[in-house]
Amino acid sequence: MGLQCGIVGLPNVGKSTLFNAISSAKAEAANFPFCTIEPNVGVVTVPDKRLGILEGLVKPQRVIPTVIEFVDIAGLVKGASKGEGLGNKFLANIREVDAIIHVVRCFEDDNIVHVAGSVDPVFDKEVIDTELQLKDLESIEKKIQRFEKIAKSGDAKAKKDVEILNKFKDGLQSGLNARSVDVEKEDLEVVRDLHLLTIKPVLYVANVDEKNILTGNKYVDLLREAVKSENAEVIVLCAAIESQIAEFEDADEKAMFLSEYGLDESGLNKLIAAAYKLLDLITYFTAGVQEVRAWTIKKGWKAPQAAGVIHTDFERGFIKAEVIKLSDYELYKSEAGCRENGKIAIEGKEYIVQDGDIMHFRFNV
Repeated sequence: MGLQCGIVGLPNVGKSTLFNAISSAKAEAANFPFCTIEPNVGVVTVPDKRLGILEGLVKPQRVIPTVIEFVDIAGLVKGASKGEGLGNKFLANIREVDAIIHVVRCFEDDNIVHVAGSVDPVFDKEVIDTELQLKDLESIEKKIQRFEKIAKSGDAKAKKDVEILNKFKDGLQSGLNARSVDVEKEDLEVVRDLHLLTIKPVLYVANVDEKNILTGNKYVDLLREAVKSENAEVIVLCAAIESQIAEFEDADEKAMFLSEYGLDESGLNKLIAAAYKLLDLITYFTAGVQEVRAWTIKKGWKAPQAAGVIHTDFERGFIKAEVIKLSDYELYKSEAGCRENGKIAIEGKEYIVQDGDIMHFRFNV
């Protein structure tokens, strides 16, 4: 589906180190601002144990997981909304992504400079928020000016749109992100064309040092308190450790390294899975001897839409979908076994695909 998460944060918080760990693409990591000049894009697989289960049962020629793109966007600074640093360029890069991964520094290290002079995760978060809000406010005000002229002519819809736009304006001016402004779902259509930066879903990454990887620290607590009203998730990890974990190709060696730190799973796996969830995505599977494959769709999609991810002809000529639950596939060991035991459901155009469904589509073009 080509979905992207943009990694943002102030300079020297660990963005590029984190990006290096989650992607085979290597961004330059250095101890000075703006070392990332162009947004680096890395395609990473979404960890999913269900693929391994299906592989063991079907024994296909190949297995293809689902993926998400991560974009490493250079560090923003105070004044970015007015073009300070490399602000305008990178604000434009953020506008193009579907969700934001906001990396916040929650570690002390005298060898790594902090642009504000001291470690303060709440201040860091607010700097980024303010710059994005100011840019959104600029977009909102321009649209208000256009629509007020139309509203003055007596256009009822334009008047309603101006009211909604002013709600966003008031919220942004009071320090709220657009996603926190209290409007009806249908009202969001009024600002959809603006691609507001602060309306995008956000996931916070608290980057800690090695000794705090399991427990967190006072900085993590401050960050959690600051974002609790946003109903946003905070992932705690140590980017430096994650970059070491990423170097291991052998699964047993990686597991041994994780165990040394008391971890049963890398923080990056948790981050990737959380980002997938943040985008409101689910996975369905196709399974055959040639290929077992995971497909990404939006939660709530109906069967024809899901089929269209494979090929547009599948959606256009959709007839029906044969659906197997993974638990039944595990129990009866094969598609044939599920068919013999009446565990293949025949679903039509109104069927809402569930996470983990194993599907086979019938179509005619």
